[in-house]
Amino acid sequence: MVKENKDFTSFKKWFTYYQKLFGLTGYKVYFKYEPLEESFASITCTTGDMVATIRLNSKLPAKDKPFKDVKRSAKHEAIHLLLMRLENNARYRYSTSGEIYEAVEEIVFKLEDLIN
Repeated sequence: MVKENKDFTSFKKWFTYYQKLFGLTGYKVYFKYEPLEESFASITCTTGDMVATIRLNSKLPAKDKPFKDVKRSAKHEAIHLLLMRLENNARYRYSTSGEIYEAVEEIVFKLEDLIN
């Protein structure tokens, strides 16, 4: 039996905690521990199907390791799930994807500091 990475185990625990805290239990969530190019973690979601895939970077560059915070990354991705429907709906309006992304990221970082 392969032992799971402790950061990945902690990440899943914290994400699930925030998922429940935010009342997002209707989503089927899959977790992956795999290399990511530009982030600590990421989320993809199909809101119509209520399915989300949450990824934690398994190959964090050495320069980013001092900034690793598994709990904060899990919270960050859970907040993205919280805002996912808003983000998807906003994409149907007359805003650019870049403008919407920036606005959502701004809210996510503000909520990170407000939510323990």
